Amino acid sequence: MLSRVAAVKAPRTHNRRRVTGSSGKRRGEGRESEPQRPNMPRRVFTSAVLLFLVVMMCCGTGGAASSEVGSSSGDAQLPQEIALLVPQKTQVETKLGTGQLTLRDSFPAPSLACAGGLITAFAEGDIKLSNPTDPHARRTSVDIVAGYINTAEDWSSFVAEVNDGKWKARTLFNRPKLANTEGVALRPTAVADGNKMFLLVGSYILKDPLGPHSEIIDQDISLIVGEVTQSMSTSGSGVVEWETPISLLQQIKIETEVELVNIFGGGGTGIVMSDGTIVLSLSAALRGNDVFFIIYSKDNGKNWIVTKLFSLPDCFKPRIIEWGKGSILMILDCEKGRKVYKSSDMGTTWTEAVGTLLSMLKEVSADPFGMRYLLGSIITANIEGTNLILYTQKGMYPSGERGPLNAFYLWATDDVRTFRAGPLSVDEKNNMARTNTLMYSDGVLYLVEARGVGVISTTYFARLIEELKMVRFAVRTWAELDASFSALSIPTTGLIGYLSNAASGETWIDYYLGVNATVTKNAVKVENGFRFTGTWSGAVWPVNSQDDNGPYTIVNHNFTLVVSLIIHGTPKGSNNPLLGATLTNRQLTNIIGLSYSMNGNWVAVLNGELTESSHSFEPEKEYQVALVLCENKGSVYVDGEVVGSSEKIPTYETRGAEVSELFFARVNDGALDDSDVTMTNVFLYNRPLSDDELKILRKIVDGSMRGGVSRVLLLLLGLWGIAALY
Repeated sequence: MLSRVAAVKAPRTHNRRRVTGSSGKRRGEGRESEPQRPNMPRRVFTSAVLLFLVVMMCCGTGGAASSEVGSSSGDAQLPQEIALLVPQKTQVETKLGTGQLTLRDSFPAPSLACAGGLITAFAEGDIKLSNPTDPHARRTSVDIVAGYINTAEDWSSFVAEVNDGKWKARTLFNRPKLANTEGVALRPTAVADGNKMFLLVGSYILKDPLGPHSEIIDQDISLIVGEVTQSMSTSGSGVVEWETPISLLQQIKIETEVELVNIFGGGGTGIVMSDGTIVLSLSAALRGNDVFFIIYSKDNGKNWIVTKLFSLPDCFKPRIIEWGKGSILMILDCEKGRKVYKSSDMGTTWTEAVGTLLSMLKEVSADPFGMRYLLGSIITANIEGTNLILYTQKGMYPSGERGPLNAFYLWATDDVRTFRAGPLSVDEKNNMARTNTLMYSDGVLYLVEARGVGVISTTYFARLIEELKMVRFAVRTWAELDASFSALSIPTTGLIGYLSNAASGETWIDYYLGVNATVTKNAVKVENGFRFTGTWSGAVWPVNSQDDNGPYTIVNHNFTLVVSLIIHGTPKGSNNPLLGATLTNRQLTNIIGLSYSMNGNWVAVLNGELTESSHSFEPEKEYQVALVLCENKGSVYVDGEVVGSSEKIPTYETRGAEVSELFFARVNDGALDDSDVTMTNVFLYNRPLSDDELKILRKIVDGSMRGGVSRVLLLLLGLWGIAALY
């Protein structure tokens, strides 16, 4: 594999050749280096291929496109990065500025801040302590180190400076050592406003660190303020003036009226709210219970206010963002799954934000303590005039594989649609990603990430240039589709997926760029969809499949799936599946769906049970069918009429199995048959549609909107063409 930290010009890849097995899923096979492509980056090439697809689509033919927008068909293009803080290599100047240089054994828990055009990367700097008389007795001395990066400096020059050993980090915070003690400083949490940076650090003294009965004493929580005092023409010292650390311990004790222990920052970054308020998150322990709170300043750091404590058992790592003017979301990893809480009164009260950030919230059984779907970082940014939440979370690479989630991806959501870019890093046996921090500053997206093995971590620094381009592309696509569909009176509130004419081989491409569907054998591409004929012919849309990085957990609770279809002839079989939602239980239960019988009637499927309706179908006639799930209530519609319903569908909390995939035709059956059905114009909503809204969509089938929908897809030609030029 081409080194990720070596060449600046050559794109780095994590190569896994893929072959197609009998299931149609890709299998990883080996790794190899990718030569530099001289003409255009791989992701730009992918956009160009996507443009070609649309051209072919508009000409009424098929096309070819990558099955994963933003990545190549066979390799993962990883971000351009540099190994910034490297154990036993990066030189760290002492805090006193004596010129003395030391090395560290590990650099975990990175954070970022940018003030006055100067990026500062923070991390813990670990020194392993060994007892000569007991080689198995190991403790750690930890201080906080900082390294400066000039945003105006050429990237190639910066990389050369780091690789040549000329770039140095600095000790920013440590605890004074007394006899037979060591200082430990943890979880740097940073934020910047204007020319100032604010760093929150929790610390303690470890007494008798190498003895059998070492003891934690003198715990503290400190705030360090730095101000950028000059433009950075070199990476020398004196660019930032750091004030003496201020202990917040007594203020916290007075304002909370309790004595807390284990007080640490939330890690990563704090936030600057829309009104200029600076906010940092903290965690602590109170009589054995986990508590969380924030501190904030409305006067650029002159005075800080400590809020009330918020207790939530068995949770940790409070991350905060502003979402909605004046509202703070706190995201916590808990034993019973990841939780999101909201405060609209600056931390005085917190309530669970049900239905918020569902794309990053995996169900309890799938993700205790958030360790499987590891959340690295979460921030907000306004991109293309749209407020977005950007976060990094572990997923599967390559998509469709099975096993431990092995790659950090960048995810972008407006809290309705979700787009995935990346991967940002792919775990290897001796280099696994632990945590990372995002920062969006002056239109550029940055990442620091700690990767390593065991207790040894290297901190890497990257500019997510191509990933940000793809996010911009996704946001423009969402806006263009919404505007065009709205002009046709098609509901767009909660519209998260649309399958129509865009396809490439076995891939049915989602126009909203969430997750694509996979088409099985015997499927023939037709205008706006596919014709499925015979055994196993159909399609699967893995909208909530962990193996396929499906982001839409909302389908466990609420959704509407609308499809236009034509049945060609009357089948001989008694049960001929048309579409449905599959659970992840052993039986692959169809929790809600629609079939048709050899008697010429529709068959509703509710919680796996089939009920033949008195409503009949006509071969070769086009129908609009809809599946509507609202917690325990499910309804099946054909041309606006209910052919089956139930209010006894087990909710997720009752059944314990997730809705992972939506299927079309007989892909989950396999019985020998002569079924033949065409499906087109598939809409997926994250909410139940009303009867009136279903009637509007019905107009697509009767022909009054067909021309308008075709023009919508044609409009994307220009948008995707522009994307191919960047």
